[in-house]
Amino acid sequence: MSASESAPPRVSIVIPVYNEEKILPSAVAGLREGLKDFDFTYEIILAENGSKDRTREIGKELGDKHPDVTMFSASEPNYGKALKEGILRARGEFVICDEIDLCLTDFYRTAIGLLERNECEFVVGSKLLGESNDDRPWTRHAASMIYNGLLRVTLGFKGTDTHGIKAFRRTSVLDTVRACLVDKDVFASELVLRAERGGIRVKEVPIKLREIRPPSVNLIKRVPNVIKNVGKLVWAIRVQG
Repeated sequence: MSASESAPPRVSIVIPVYNEEKILPSAVAGLREGLKDFDFTYEIILAENGSKDRTREIGKELGDKHPDVTMFSASEPNYGKALKEGILRARGEFVICDEIDLCLTDFYRTAIGLLERNECEFVVGSKLLGESNDDRPWTRHAASMIYNGLLRVTLGFKGTDTHGIKAFRRTSVLDTVRACLVDKDVFASELVLRAERGGIRVKEVPIKLREIRPPSVNLIKRVPNVIKNVGKLVWAIRVQG
């Protein structure tokens, strides 16, 4: 059930997109189809960031065609910056942060139910819980385990996963979003860590993960930037507070 332009939606779905011309139309169509059985109103916010293909043009076409879809463009390829701005633009009572190659509506149902029953304020879809099903290549699964282990060692992270799909009550988390200092791939981790450390009730749930295309950025190429940004994250949380 899509929201009207005047009435705020119940749920805002924020999806960063970068060079996604091949899958963007079908992914948005599939997501909208999957949302037909839900009884909440929604908006889909495409947070485009620095694409070099036709992602911007396609996003505009989708927005012109569907009133529940909007897109804005950041000036550079920066996942974290785009995701943060998308969250700040969101109007819904609940915000879901998703990935264009996932769109896990089963998670939506679980997360919104938990939030509506006030069982928590922040839900993380974990790829690494025992009940999860991670169908990615073993190298990416191992990288996720190493990365989150690093967060536990350096920053005392208590959970199993920080990056990927998540949902939260917007008013409970907005100040935490604004407090985040690091962008790029590590923004999502900072958001979860600051929520956890700030006393926001965070709950992890298992997800079934099957990506429909390889990641847009090569895993090996990401490693130096991730290490550098984890250093920034440690400084931001341990030193700057």
